[in-house]
Amino acid sequence: MKSLTEKVVIIMGASSGIGEATARLLAEKGAKLVIAARREERLVEIKDSLPDAELVYKAADVSNYEDVKNVVDLAVETYGHVDVLFNNAGIMPTAPLVEGRRDEWQQMLDINIMGVLNGISAVLPLMAEQKFGHIISTDSVAGHVVYPDSAVYCGTKFAVRAIMEGLRQEQRKNNIKSTIISPGAVLTELYKTISDSQIAEEVHKAQVERGLRSEDIAMAVVFAIDTPDRMSVSEMIVRPTTQSI
Repeated sequence: MKSLTEKVVIIMGASSGIGEATARLLAEKGAKLVIAARREERLVEIKDSLPDAELVYKAADVSNYEDVKNVVDLAVETYGHVDVLFNNAGIMPTAPLVEGRRDEWQQMLDINIMGVLNGISAVLPLMAEQKFGHIISTDSVAGHVVYPDSAVYCGTKFAVRAIMEGLRQEQRKNNIKSTIISPGAVLTELYKTISDSQIAEEVHKAQVERGLRSEDIAMAVVFAIDTPDRMSVSEMIVRPTTQSI
């Protein structure tokens, strides 16, 4: 079993929230990091704030396969291999289906589903050749239950669960682990992707009042990464103690 100090971890969607918190916790524990997100200026700020970390960064849009492949290539060029890919990027526009917000639906499909698939496609051939690896994807309690005004978002998260379970079944022969982390309410910037300002404010208020913090989810991610080779954590639901669903 490798220690965390020997592991190379790629984090997609690392510019804020859960991705940033996970990067900081892994840096503290000595992991070798590649962080990626669309906002390059935020990646620079994170790197500058962690001067002792083994960390490189690259701007990338997870909906663009070539961007994601370039991040994987950077990891290999820098460290020689990849132990973990954390697919963390996601958006959460919410609205009743009757409003027909097709542009938002497409964005969710592109980022929440294709972002995960692009990550898998970019790193899986390498991991299969290595005969080891670990792919983690941020899912949601919305991938376990459906609730009004979030049908498409829930659909994308159900899809991620199915994809990641299929990955587990296909790649266990190559010692490749598959994990989904399903957070409940967490105080992050995700509410900013909701175009309806009233709904966004309600979600943000709930996050502030009773939501978990990004650091709580980062602890779950690090736990999943730091398990023995014989052990794979397939799913984790992590939600506030008082959350009803």
